Amino acid sequence: MSSGPLIVLVGPMGSGKSTVGALLAERLGAPYRDTDADIVAAEGREIADIFVEDGEPHFRELERAAVRAALAEHTGVLALGGGAILDEGTRALLAGLPVVYLSMDVEEAVRRVGLGAARPLLAVNPRRQWRELMEARRHLYTEVARVVVATDDKSPDEVAEAILDALELKDQ
Repeated sequence: MSSGPLIVLVGPMGSGKSTVGALLAERLGAPYRDTDADIVAAEGREIADIFVEDGEPHFRELERAAVRAALAEHTGVLALGGGAILDEGTRALLAGLPVVYLSMDVEEAVRRVGLGAARPLLAVNPRRQWRELMEARRHLYTEVARVVVATDDKSPDEVAEAILDALELKDQ
């Protein structure tokens, strides 16, 4: 039985979960895992294709299973997909874990995600849709988080450093 992940990263698309997660894993000498990558590997197709071909409810089922497995098996740094926290069961599994919410404002999101990226939930009017997504999700990210780190105008190294400081993992 594992002791669970060292760090779990949550936040909206483009907040830097993958980039910062890999940096944190490297600094801590720990493995890195991304549940979106787990889904892509298992399905043999991109998340955008799963959304288009099978719909969001099917994707959310795959996501729930991927998160459950990763939380049970992984002992390093874990990044969850942006919508993983929508599931009540997932939020319950995150209780008591070192969860970090990577937050950012809409301007930063547009700059990072771009308006033409293959993001199925932002297909039309990305700014408005991103704001609506965040209105629906922000309280859930905050609910599961032990620490909130704003990523606006910060490099991935600066975000990683802030996380290590906040979780007091710096000297490990």
